[in-house]
Amino acid sequence: MSFFRRYIDWSFTYVRLAGLGLLIGGSVMGGYLYTLQYKGNIHAIVVGQAYRSNQPDPARIASMQKLYGIKTIINLRGAEPGSKWYDEEIAAAKTLGISHTDFAMSSSKQLNPAQTRQLIALMQNAEKPVLIHCKSGSDRTGLAAALYVAAIAKGSESKAERQLSIAYGHFGFPLSPTYAMEKTFEAIEAELGYTGS
Repeated sequence: MSFFRRYIDWSFTYVRLAGLGLLIGGSVMGGYLYTLQYKGNIHAIVVGQAYRSNQPDPARIASMQKLYGIKTIINLRGAEPGSKWYDEEIAAAKTLGISHTDFAMSSSKQLNPAQTRQLIALMQNAEKPVLIHCKSGSDRTGLAAALYVAAIAKGSESKAERQLSIAYGHFGFPLSPTYAMEKTFEAIEAELGYTGS
């Protein structure tokens, strides 16, 4: 067998192994993200103060109130009267005596500093414990959680930035639409007391 033939055989084997590795890795990641969303992407931001999730249905709102004593819901999707999810959320909050606030933002658009300060003030002034959510609980909620840790809980920069991670389903890498969340956080870091980053 010639060197060229052996090289071709090795190359095809290498490509097949690499493809198999990518397939397995993609399947594991896809399964993780599916499970994360299916289970509600529910996590404590600061135990006893703030929690994060994806879009909760009325049963999940009732469950979270029972488990965590939720007193306020901050919806980062904005008000959408007439939408089933929104009307159900408002009705559940009213029935359970939970305050409800809307803050419209997009996962692909950077907030300006004034909007960021407004979101921080909203979270600061909300009756605790608070539930913060968007549709998937990953991007917009990740930014709000990072700001909560930084501005309200006075946590470290690394602890705040961990709220914007794949652990919660967030893929914030340069050139991705959701990188706007990282850019929003970076734009206010100095104001939060994180210098030299």
